[in-house]
Amino acid sequence: MRSIRSMLVATALVAGLAGVAAAQPKPPETAPAKFQMSKEYRTIQQAALKSQRKLLLSFADSMPEKLYRDRATPPQRSFSEQVHHIVSANAFISNMFLKGQPVGPADTAAVFNSRAGLKKYINDTYDSLDAMIAAQTDSDRDTQVKFFGNFIPKWQVWDELNQHSMWTAGQIVANFRKNGMAPPSFLFF
Repeated sequence: MRSIRSMLVATALVAGLAGVAAAQPKPPETAPAKFQMSKEYRTIQQAALKSQRKLLLSFADSMPEKLYRDRATPPQRSFSEQVHHIVSANAFISNMFLKGQPVGPADTAAVFNSRAGLKKYINDTYDSLDAMIAAQTDSDRDTQVKFFGNFIPKWQVWDELNQHSMWTAGQIVANFRKNGMAPPSFLFF
């Protein structure tokens, strides 16, 4: 319980720092001075990746395959497209900004239509992400990158990926509710 509380406090602190940074004037076209994150923070980010994987796998296991292509509303992505979006965004952004080992393209016929295909894609991608964050040197984590117009240290890219993943995963709850199902249990309760 104590480690979960510590992780939540650290995540809230980083989110607060990100909000403060977002309110600052537009950054210059060159990278600002480095802000070094503690070496221990990597462990928190690795735990976030583990939580993401666990949540997405629980979604894949809980949704009947016949509803993988179902949409909560017409303009939204289907259930399997939404899960694919989370996973593929993590793969694309990490490869683009963190320069890790690229994850091969998804077999979307399998990902969008079968539990086995979706779970394989989740596991293959998160295996790659786990290896990438473990291999990242401290000096590389502190290196600034221009992330969609803002300079941030590479360690913060992991936080942005986690925030996007959880925000997008929350939208999947509507797919379960539309079909009269409860979503998988919240991971911390």
